[in-house]
Amino acid sequence: MENKYLLQGKLTAKLGQQKELADILIQASQLMSTATGCQLYVVSYDKEDEASVYVTEIWNSKNDHDNSLKVEGVRELIMKAMPILAIPPTKGQELEILGGVGI
Repeated sequence: MENKYLLQGKLTAKLGQQKELADILIQASQLMSTATGCQLYVVSYDKEDEASVYVTEIWNSKNDHDNSLKVEGVRELIMKAMPILAIPPTKGQELEILGGVGI
């Protein structure tokens, strides 16, 4: 399989602000739909966890992912999300894609 860049991230919102954080990340997904090299940008949560929001991204390359931070509007969404995070974001988990359906 052609090398792609997969990033799995978890963000933790302050109590009661999970939906607001998810909404911001869904807005980001709309911006990513126009970013070069974005194959997948999925926002999800665990029904048993009232604070965490997960983002799964697949890019053609790490460089494409890094450049996505320059897409107009992305920095504004980051600044909007920061005050509602319970803990600072950590670097997402970089995973190697081995295969599967839909990529």
